[in-house]
Amino acid sequence: MSRYNDPDCRLCRRELVKLYLKGNRCFSLKCPLEKKSQLPGQHGAARKKLSEYALRLREKQKLRRYYGVLERQFRRYFDIATRQREIPTGTRLLQLLELRLDNVVYRLGFAPSRSAAHQLVSHGHFLVNGKSTNIPSYSLKPGDVVELKPGSRDIPMVLEGLEQVKSQRIPEWLRLDPENFRAEVVALPSREQIDAPVQEQLVVEFYSR
Repeated sequence: MSRYNDPDCRLCRRELVKLYLKGNRCFSLKCPLEKKSQLPGQHGAARKKLSEYALRLREKQKLRRYYGVLERQFRRYFDIATRQREIPTGTRLLQLLELRLDNVVYRLGFAPSRSAAHQLVSHGHFLVNGKSTNIPSYSLKPGDVVELKPGSRDIPMVLEGLEQVKSQRIPEWLRLDPENFRAEVVALPSREQIDAPVQEQLVVEFYSR
């Protein structure tokens, strides 16, 4: 499977928006977007007006990179979202991405970034409904319980993250019990509760062209 191995900050500069790929670095003055507001590369300063197609492509790429999902997998999420008639396709797409296990682990503060959460899950540090799960793309649903394994509760990154999350708000669709390293998905996230910096309708239009 292909995997992006170049600097993560380059992706943020390409989309000209913070994608929060580097954890605490994204909130500091070390973030390249705090110093540069131009595209990467030799001709980055020469911005061009985007075509309608390019505008929608960039929005799709932004969303895909925000959640750390590869192209084929992202398209599969979109196809699933189009089959859900009761919820707008764009909103359902965002819900599917938010309910990935690695994203929930990140949202709960167990990891400083989605890539770190991806690694924690793939190394088998979490239980879902009491069963060991090492699939970062595992799709959660309301009522599911995510728990850090007892033998993994002394990982410095996890302890630091849980200490920071005490002063922050976790999404309302999640309920965290930090003392027991346990959390529950209590509802589907609404669009207002998802802070992804994208216009999801443009993503829908990109695939519907």
